[in-house]
Parts: sequence; C-alpha cells; structure tokens
Amino acid sequence: MAVLEQTAPRNFGFDLLAWTIRAGLRPLQGLIAAPPLVFMAVMGLMLFHPPDFRFPPYDRIAFLVLVFVVLLRACVLRKTVSFGGPVTWPMLGLLLLALWGVLAQPYDAETWSMFAAKWFLPFALFHLAGCVFEDSSSLRQFEVFSLVVLGYLSLIAILFLIGAKQFIFPRYILDEGLGIHADRARGPFLQAVANGVALNLLGLVALDSFRRRCLRGLLAPLLLAGLPLAIVATRTRAVWLSFAASILALLFFTQSRRLRRGCLAIVLAGATGLVALVTLGDGHRSLSERLEESGPVKFRMAVYEAGWEMFLKKPLNGWGAQKMQAELSNRISEFRQEEYYFHNTYLEILVQYGLVGLALYVWVVADLFRIGRKPRKHALENDGNFLDEQFRSLWPVILMVYVVNSLFVVMNYQFVNGYLFTLAGMLSAQNRTLGEANAVS
Repeated sequence: MAVLEQTAPRNFGFDLLAWTIRAGLRPLQGLIAAPPLVFMAVMGLMLFHPPDFRFPPYDRIAFLVLVFVVLLRACVLRKTVSFGGPVTWPMLGLLLLALWGVLAQPYDAETWSMFAAKWFLPFALFHLAGCVFEDSSSLRQFEVFSLVVLGYLSLIAILFLIGAKQFIFPRYILDEGLGIHADRARGPFLQAVANGVALNLLGLVALDSFRRRCLRGLLAPLLLAGLPLAIVATRTRAVWLSFAASILALLFFTQSRRLRRGCLAIVLAGATGLVALVTLGDGHRSLSERLEESGPVKFRMAVYEAGWEMFLKKPLNGWGAQKMQAELSNRISEFRQEEYYFHNTYLEILVQYGLVGLALYVWVVADLFRIGRKPRKHALENDGNFLDEQFRSLWPVILMVYVVNSLFVVMNYQFVNGYLFTLAGMLSAQNRTLGEANAVS
C-alpha cells in the first residue's frame, strides 16, 4: 500500500512534465508542418519594413525562426539542404565583398540593414525557397500570397491617387517625415520606385495566374483593371516605361491567347483610367508636371558624372561604402544633400566594388536568366500548376523589369529582392529535381 502511495505522485509528476513538454512543442510542430506559411509570414513582414529606417526588427526575428524551422525539419525528415548551383557562387562573392565593407563600420545599424536587404536576404531566400516550396500545394499558397499582396498594393496606390488617404493603412505611409516620394503612391516601401517595381513583378505573376485560370471570376477584372491605375499613381517614369514595355512584349510575342487577352484588358483599362484621370480634377496637370520635371534628371546626370570619374580613379576594387559617400559629396558642388545616391545599381556597384563587383553582379543576372531556360528532357507539363513550363517563357520578362529598373534606381528594396530571388530559388530547385530525374532515367 505504501509503495502505491509513493508511486502515484511520481507518476503524476512525470505525466505533468510530459504534458508540459508536449504542449510547449506543439507550436513548433505546427511550424515544422507548415514551413510555407512561415516563409510567407517573413515576406509579409519584409513588405512593411523599409531597410533604411529604424523600424522594429520583427522581420529579422521571423527570418531566424524560418531558418531554424527549415533546418529542424530537414533533421527530422533526414533531408539534405541543397547549397550551390547557379547564382550561388557569384552571390556569395558579392556577399563577402559587401560584408567586408560593413565590418568597417560595425556599429551602424542602418548599414547592416542595407547589407541584409541588398545581399544577405536574397541569397538566403534563394536557397530556402527550394527547401520550402516542394510541391504544387505549397507553390499554390505562394501564388495566392502574391495575388493578395498585389491586391493590397494596388488598392493603397489607387486610394492615394483618388485622394482617399483616410483609408490607407498602415498610417506611416502618409508620414512625410519618413522616406521619400511622400507626394506619390509609395506604399509601405516609402519609395515610389520600390512600389512600382513590386506592382510590375506581381502583376506579371497575376497575368500568369490568369493564363492558367487560377485567377478568375470577379477578382480577375478587379486586379487587372486596378494594376495600370496603381502604376500611374507611382508617378515614376522608369516604372511607367518598364510596365508598358513588359505588357506590350507579352501582348505581341506571347503564344497564349488567354495571356494576350489579359494584356489587352490591362491596356484598355489603363487607357480608360488615364482618360478619366485627365478629364476629372487636376490629374492632367499633375501628370504633365511629372513628365516635364527636369530637376531630378540634372541631379542624376551630375551624380553619374562624378561616379564615373571616381570609377576611373579606382577601377579594380572600388572605393568601399564609407569612402565612396564622402568622395561623392566632395565631387558634387552644384547640389547639396546629406547623402548622395547613384540611382543606378550598376554604377553604384562599379564605384563601390570596382570591376570585380560588377563582374560578379553580371554573373548573377546571367545565371538568373539561365535558370528559366526550359529543360530539354522531362519537360514540365502545363497542368495548371504555378511555375509550369509556360511560366518560363514569362521569366525573362520578369527579369527584364528588374534589370531595366536597376538602371534608374539602386535595388535596395528587401521585399522586391527577396521576391525575385524566391521565384529564382523555386525554379532552381525545380531544375535540380528534373536533373535528378534525368540522371535516374
């Protein structure tokens, strides 16, 4: 009897401890079971965290959770986390070059944030995407996420365009003390160019969804009609040009009739909306002023000239981030600003890292185009899944939007970079799977 009385409390304590451990691990089990949701949560937080402002680092914490979940899941399932292949090595070289510059000023939080947005996060998301989005269900989830983000960004831009700013959320978008382009539809990026590039990339993905009949019903015309209005609302000439070029390229060169109809709907909706905007209110005056504005062009030409002279002085290894900014300020006397930006990704890399950095970046871009080539054997079937064979015909257009806009702005937008390299990571993983299938056969 005494033995039973002593055993019962021990068993109760053991059961309570086991229950507590199980309850504590249950959320972790949920995360391991749904890594695509964790990945998209990270992307969503990146959307609302401009890289050069001191916002709470929720996205960084979520990113660490994502890495932990992916690695733990790989251990539990005894799967190998793939590393290497196209894009990896030139990106790693750029990552090390940028890290060397950041270590020169290790206590500057803004410098670390820019380093993460431009180099580290795209590199990491490229590799993580291949491990997370492994089947059609997870790819569909990411597609839905893309359409939701497109709808949100379009709605916010249109609300800004028509003056319904009381409905814009979050409210920091309207804070003129934060970021730049407060007079344009800049979205949560706080930069109109970033908003425009994101709308363009997401819009092309939405057109592919429309082609595969995954975007249909009332949602299809709403998204396709709202997209050109949102692009106009950014009031950014480079974005206007790249968007028009991408839609016209698909309209005249795509082999898909449905995709051609989607592009035609965007053209008609954009023309109708533009006429209404010019006819009603002062839309004609504001757009004309933006088209005729020459001040930014003169400033950029002065920066380009100073940057080219700096490159000629140190062509091989560049100036480094800290010395580059100081030297640029000394060389520009016509305009006075606290900081100067090249407004050109390639020129900034050339001045900051020299020919070595530019060669690595061109290598990255070339590999991104190479990733989208159609496989020769075991070709993907056009079965309506995201990233099917016809998507690869769209991939060069998506890349051209990114490449062309890089001529007019420095691509330091972490959501834009992360989104593009996530798509590239999915395609790379798909290529790797097809290569393994070819090897077996």
